[in-house]
Amino acid sequence: MNKEKKIAIIGGGNLGTSIARGLLQAKFIAPGELVITRRNISTLSAFREQGVEVSTDNAKAISGSDVVILALKPYNVREVLEEFKYAFDPSRHLLISVVTGLFMDDITRITGEELPVFRAMPNTAIAIRESVTCICHRHAADTQVKWVEGLFARLGVAVMVDEKLMDAATVLGACGIAYALRYIRANIQGGIEIGFDAATASLIAAQTVKGAAELLIREKRHPEQEIDKVTTPKGCTIAGLNEMEHQGFSSSLIKGITASYNKIQKG
Repeated sequence: MNKEKKIAIIGGGNLGTSIARGLLQAKFIAPGELVITRRNISTLSAFREQGVEVSTDNAKAISGSDVVILALKPYNVREVLEEFKYAFDPSRHLLISVVTGLFMDDITRITGEELPVFRAMPNTAIAIRESVTCICHRHAADTQVKWVEGLFARLGVAVMVDEKLMDAATVLGACGIAYALRYIRANIQGGIEIGFDAATASLIAAQTVKGAAELLIREKRHPEQEIDKVTTPKGCTIAGLNEMEHQGFSSSLIKGITASYNKIQKG
């Protein structure tokens, strides 16, 4: 399977369109080889202008593609799969689901055991090729696994995990974008309170978080190693960190992560 295969994204919502933007930006696929479906295609006009096919016809999109990326809402995905399961050809199609809480058992129960199925959990930074995407699979050949891993590696970082960790991956990687942005927003608010205008505070806060993340990724360090470098005795950094911890900073973050995880587990 090569990168010239036609891809259908079923569900042109936030995540589906983020994936589409990332694929086009990475030049992984030509616009004419990509189709995106949505009930209201007026929201996809920017893609149409680029040469991407947009459609309300899921069955036609599936039939005309080689790779199907399922990016529907969890509440209606089973209904859609049941309606269009006849359009899947196990000898040709490869199905990638990015739907939260949808297990591979749920998919193959509808589509049949022969269809190669992947679960992938990216985050919305996939639109700028900076996602972390956790992936698991079933009934897939080695070449298909490498192709899917290569697709998501072009859109950030791809990590192969057991399916039992996919809910945890959703919380840490996908929900994690919101957690990080909430921290940045609070940092901006603090920056404004101590004298910066909103635009300057936003730039400083965002670049600081980006720099912190790059330190960990490039240097392969533990956060505490980098924290120690800026926490001098009796300094302002340790005073701020200690006050945050007294107010429950780390504890509240951990509790938020587990709350999100428990919500997924309960359905």
